[in-house]
Parts: sequence; structure tokens; C-alpha cells
Amino acid sequence: MVVSGADDGYRELGEAAWSWVLAQVREDEGPWLPETVPESASEDGRDTAPPKDRDGLYSGIAGLAPILAEITRYRELTERERSLASGIVTRLSSEAKDRTEPSLYNGLAGDAVALRLLAPGTESVALRRLAGLATPGGWRTTVDFEKGSDAPLNDIIMGTAGVVLTAVWAGGEFAEPIATTGCEALLRVADRTEAGLDWGIGATTEWRAPNYSHGTAGVASALAVAGAALGREDFVEAAVRGAQHVLSVGRLDDGGFVVPHTVPPSKREVEPVTYTWCHGPAGTSHLFAALAHAGVPEVSELGVGELRQRCLTSILTSGVPQRLRPGFWDNDGRCCGTAGVGDVLLDAAQDSRDTDTADAAETLVRAARGMGDALVERAVRDEAGARWRFVEYRQEHPLLPPGTAWMQGAAGIAAYLLRLARFIETGAGAEVVDRPDQWWAVPERLRVTGGTA
Repeated sequence: MVVSGADDGYRELGEAAWSWVLAQVREDEGPWLPETVPESASEDGRDTAPPKDRDGLYSGIAGLAPILAEITRYRELTERERSLASGIVTRLSSEAKDRTEPSLYNGLAGDAVALRLLAPGTESVALRRLAGLATPGGWRTTVDFEKGSDAPLNDIIMGTAGVVLTAVWAGGEFAEPIATTGCEALLRVADRTEAGLDWGIGATTEWRAPNYSHGTAGVASALAVAGAALGREDFVEAAVRGAQHVLSVGRLDDGGFVVPHTVPPSKREVEPVTYTWCHGPAGTSHLFAALAHAGVPEVSELGVGELRQRCLTSILTSGVPQRLRPGFWDNDGRCCGTAGVGDVLLDAAQDSRDTDTADAAETLVRAARGMGDALVERAVRDEAGARWRFVEYRQEHPLLPPGTAWMQGAAGIAAYLLRLARFIETGAGAEVVDRPDQWWAVPERLRVTGGTA
């Protein structure tokens, strides 16, 4: 795979975006970060108090750990960055002892991710707390997704699947009991369908978001990864049955594979099919990589490698990252937009292991650079640095204020740009900072976790 050449300003832009994020960090019993920063706000108009979810991986301070880990792959941290990393570790280590929210993107599992990325070994405080909070049904939620209920949720973002993935990724003394409890809980609440197994976000969720972040594709990925780690064939078999259900609600047209954003589609006012990490083939491709990791050769007579490639083909032929119409590709972030798709494309390119896939890998690299080029084009830049403004076309004022954080803001976008620049500079053997929800999608020899504080 040939990747040599200039990085087209990706690193410089990534550093500018990180500089802007760093300038937004405040202190109040430890570091915190406002989720958005109005472009026209004066100093007096800035948020003066931390939000409730100040510590989370999705939009809080834990979400700065992955970009700090990425930065250490090519340069030393500055004194300011080292101080921030230390402050995050101190804050999360202290809070984890009493925290009750378990999830990957809003709670203790996310704390464990940030702690392991910044100071490996310190994540045990969060994992110990997770192990202590486990019930046979999983982990009670504080998210209030289903009004008035604290019943366990199932998905990667808010629920049991994310906790399972974190435990397997982190390893250690708590990994097996956490992952076993979580997978057994998921098996108990699975819905049996004509094709296989299905999971909603919660026990009473009537609609389904069957892709990666909130649905069966993500739950089945967790079961496959945990089944491989624990030697539990029943978990792997459940993952296969989940994949069978995902195939039954998707389309295999034109050499691709897409699954509806929401089933039934009338439940949410969105594009029927999106191409993102959260609700599209970018994230859902990880299901088939997870099955391959677990030793599963095929699902419904289709090879898992072919199905992963079909997901990627659908992205490549979709028109992404062009904003083709209102509601199509109005987001450049990691969860729902350009940066997240770019990261998946690079994972797949680096997972191409032989000469037979060289052309496909080159195509993926070109597409990943296309995502980087779109981010360069859409950046808002001034002396403060760089950031991005997403669009919500259904609002009277559709241009949204720039976000700061990992999943919907400049921190996550900057991490992708910095990785892309390093990949172009280093080649296909560039190290990949791994995370609980994607590590099996890249070769083991390339994976690194971090350690910065």
C-alpha cells in the first residue's frame, strides 16, 4: 500500500483544532469542558458551571484522553497538556469510587477508558466499581432514556454492550466477571425474530436502531468479542444470530450492504439510511470484523469479510462526505459524520493483509483522505484555532455552534486529522491508538493503548 506524500495540512489543522479545544478547558474541582461554544459569545457569555455529564467520554473531559493518546504517538506533550492529563486522571479516579452510571460513553466504563489511555493501571478503580454494581440483569442506568425507569440498557453508547467491550479491552481481574455478567444479561433480554436475535436500546423500546451504536449490530459485536476472549461459544453463536437478524432488515443491493437508520422509519425524522459510525455501515462494518475475530467464517452463506467490504462499498458509493441535500451529511463529527467514517476507512485499510486486497486498500486510503479534505474545507479558522459548525436543517437557525468534545466536536475531529497525517507520514504500519469499540478491526501488531500522565 503506497501512502507517501504530503499530509495536505491535516496535522497543522488538527493541532489548530486541538489548540482551540485546549483553550476551552476550565477548572472547577478538576478540569471540565463546555460541550459547545457560541461563536459570538463574549467572555461573560461563556458557561460558568460544569454540565451534569462533565466527566463522560461522549461530551465530557474523559473524551480528551483519546486525543492526548494520539498526540503522544508523534510528539511530546507540552507542560499544559501533561497537566491536563494528570488532572483528568485525578478527577476520574476520585469520582469513580462513588459513580453509579455504568456506561461507556456516559459513565464508569468511559472513565476506565480514559484512565487506561492516560495512566495504564489506574483504570482498576472504575472497573472495580463496575464489578460491584453488577446485577444479574446488567447495570442499572441513570440516563433516563425510558422515562422513570432505571432498568439496564443494552447498547454500546449507554448500555451493557459498551460495558462488556470495555471490560474485554481493558483486561485484568475484573474483565471476565464483568463481561460474563453482561453477556448473560444480554442473552436473557434478546428478542427472538424469524431471522435470529434482536435487541432494542431498552426493555420497552418499541422502535429499533439496528446499526452499531444503539442496536443489534453493536450488541452482537460485543457478544462476538467477549465470546472469543472468554471461550464462550454460546456468546459467539448469539452474535451470529444477531448478525442474521441485521442481514434480514438490511439491503445487499449493488455490491453493498446498508441497514435502515430506524425501524420502523416513521419513528424518527431522519434520512432512512445514513452512512455513519453510529447508524450506518461505517459502524456496522465492525460487526463483521468482530465475527471474523471470533473465528466465524460466514453469516447466512455470506463471508464475513465480504460483508465488511460490502459495508465499505456502500460508504464509498454513497456520496459522503458531500452535502447532497438537507439532512444528508450535515455533521463532520466522530459519532455521526465525517471524522468517524474516516477512522473506519483507515482501520479497514490497515487491516488489509495481502496483495490481493492492495487495490481495495488504496481505494480506502483515498476515501479517508477525501474525508480529511472535507474537514479542511469546512473548518472555521481564526487566531483562536480551528473548529467546525454542523447543520441542523430542521431548525430556524440551522448552523450550530462549534462543539468541543470527542464524539460531536473538535477534539474527535482533531484526533482523526492527526492520525491521518501520521498514517500518510508513516505508512500502513502506523500505530493505531485502540479503543474498546474498534480494536479488533485492526491487526494486533499495530495496536497501542497510550499512557501519557
